[in-house]
Amino acid sequence: MTRTTLAARRLALAALYFVPGLAIASWVTRTPAIRDALHASTAEMGLVLFGISVGSMAGILCSGPLVMRFGTRPVISVGTIAAVLGMPLVGIAAELGWAPLAAVGLGVLGAGCGSAEVAMNVEGAEVERLGGRSFLPVLHGCFSLGTVVGAIAGIGFASTGFPVLWHLLIATAVGFAAVLPALGAIPSGLGKEPRRDRTAPREPRPAVWRDPRLLLIGVVILAMAFAEGSANDWLPLIMVDEYGLDEGWGSTVFALFAAAMTVGRFSGGVLVDRFGRPRVLAVSALSAVVGVALIAFGQGQALALAAVVLWGLGASLGFPVALSAAGASGPHPTARVSLAATAGYLAFLVGPPLLGFIGEEVGLRGAILVSLALAAVAVVAAAGIEPRRARALEATPDPEPASEA
Repeated sequence: MTRTTLAARRLALAALYFVPGLAIASWVTRTPAIRDALHASTAEMGLVLFGISVGSMAGILCSGPLVMRFGTRPVISVGTIAAVLGMPLVGIAAELGWAPLAAVGLGVLGAGCGSAEVAMNVEGAEVERLGGRSFLPVLHGCFSLGTVVGAIAGIGFASTGFPVLWHLLIATAVGFAAVLPALGAIPSGLGKEPRRDRTAPREPRPAVWRDPRLLLIGVVILAMAFAEGSANDWLPLIMVDEYGLDEGWGSTVFALFAAAMTVGRFSGGVLVDRFGRPRVLAVSALSAVVGVALIAFGQGQALALAAVVLWGLGASLGFPVALSAAGASGPHPTARVSLAATAGYLAFLVGPPLLGFIGEEVGLRGAILVSLALAAVAVVAAAGIEPRRARALEATPDPEPASEA
């Protein structure tokens, strides 16, 4: 494999990860306007957000088997296109004031993101192996960069009262412009398992879920995905309802969170290479604990802004670094990444309605204490995701992959 080809794959994956971030931020920054257009209460909005969680879980559960049957490229193609198509459905729902259609649109967006996620992480792990250095944190950083761009656009549109439908149609056009050229650079066949002769004895598939270390990685991913997802789903509304900001400033705070996520992820590769995954994950989770605690118990908008930065930096590396650890934890990396990612999407599935129902009773500040508790669990669990021997081996570069790149 030439350097040019590897660079092209990196660039294509960066674009493909950028688009889901743009899509999610485009509707998250308009969440207050969408809620008002749908005439939804906090609990009802939680049910609407449940759509993206159900879609994400369906996509993630299907993605692993689909990758093993067809390879990463078709799964990435269908998933990213579906993610883009979910945006106009949400815009139409807001225009019509129809909550079920909004849930369906978010479901399509979530299914696209979820199905593409595993395939892109398998592709990213392969590029990481060939390049001989960390790449998954940067790849997820491109997702966060997409959220920053989408949030900045959302701030402008929200502040001027620009119609939600037209906002999301513009984001759809941008998404297609980025996705379609990038798909051609993804090679075919990666992750695809050869078909076995039906007359040959069938080998049982590996029960990766029995690996205790992989299950511990799943706990970390679940906790950190909950911390990330709770901000993605509820942060603008927390700022509007609990801190008295208007819609434009609520979107600005979300943009600040996304920017902190981006900085954390683009710097994460260097930190992982230097300090190892367990230490980086533990410090990240601790930062999330402090940030969420300040939002829940603090007073004043200035303190809230500082807390959002800590929350974003803390949540930034949980998902990508733990997924990288899952892929490197043993044989059959596709199955391992799929299982670990499923734990993360379980958090996205349960999180929105759970926080919505709790928030209906005690307020959103009280509801996010669930995120705080889970992040605290991740601080402890991160120490056990890799044996010390594996950490020492990982610190020694493998000359063969480096020479291939």
